[in-house]
Amino acid sequence: MASAACASRSCYTRDLKTAKDWFEKFEGAGLDGVIAKSWDGAYVPGKRHWVKIKHQRTADCVVIGWRKSSDGTTLGALLLGLYDKKATLHYVGHTSSFNAAERKELIAKLKPLQTEIPQEEWRANPGRMPGGLSRWSRGKDTEWVAVRPELVCEVTYDKLEAGERFRHATGFLRWRTDKPPKKCGFDQISSAAKFDVRGIFRSK
Repeated sequence: MASAACASRSCYTRDLKTAKDWFEKFEGAGLDGVIAKSWDGAYVPGKRHWVKIKHQRTADCVVIGWRKSSDGTTLGALLLGLYDKKATLHYVGHTSSFNAAERKELIAKLKPLQTEIPQEEWRANPGRMPGGLSRWSRGKDTEWVAVRPELVCEVTYDKLEAGERFRHATGFLRWRTDKPPKKCGFDQISSAAKFDVRGIFRSK
């Protein structure tokens, strides 16, 4: 049997090397990862007999603010930012993997850094911000609380959207007190090389 085959918009292989190559190459086509299963295993709805192996990476991000919970009583998520090559700070996503006690601790940690309007560097050289620049520049948004960009945290992520932000919520790993905020750049999340997966299925 051939080491790999593609048909009906799906590819399959028993060869580990080929699977690893697909895992890296197909990311450039916007795919999440690969599926692993026994060779004769059938798909069973509602059962986790197949394993989805997704891309997961880490990045150090600047905390630029926090989102209130849906009821407005506590912290819902930390808002994350990265600097581009021109030293412009951009919103790239959020992380919300905290328990109730951690959320209270975070509010206490962020309160001294709270600001009604973004820092001077943001106003002079505005980047992408949560909810749109106008909402932040007015300083009247009740859903978002801006903080000075002084805290750095490491997060895990599995997928990028247009190479500019995290597509899904990230997972909080740790604080990076050893890393300056200005060192948190987009170079950490460089997109995979673009790959047109449709070429695999075209008739020769």
